Amino acid sequence: MRREGAKPDINVTPLVDVVLVLLIIFMVIVPQMEAGASVSLPGVTNPDPKVDAKNAPVYVSVTKTGALFLDKVPMTRAKLMATLAEVRAANPGRRVIVKGDKDAKYGLVRAIFHDCQALKFSGVSLQVGDKRKEKK
Repeated sequence: MRREGAKPDINVTPLVDVVLVLLIIFMVIVPQMEAGASVSLPGVTNPDPKVDAKNAPVYVSVTKTGALFLDKVPMTRAKLMATLAEVRAANPGRRVIVKGDKDAKYGLVRAIFHDCQALKFSGVSLQVGDKRKEKK
């Protein structure tokens, strides 16, 4: 009588555990990867279609408390303008997107927008949300 060798048995439980942990990690991290500070954007009815440019835009955020951010780095207004001037000198083709919280003071958001235009960027835009999605 011949003995049978050990048969391999695949245990998938550790694999499922690892995959679930990775899924949870990605679900927590991905929302924090958004460019700029977290602001609540005002909505519009007919947003422009997405435009892909070869140069990634620079995000300037204005929070409802009046704090200014370049991408996710908090800055004073003077430092923000100096840094934007350096960015413009290094790459004239980059655009600026201003994200103003809907509860921020309009005068501050408009002044930041004007300052960015004065630096002669190739494009300065105001980011808004979709008003049709806000109603739901």
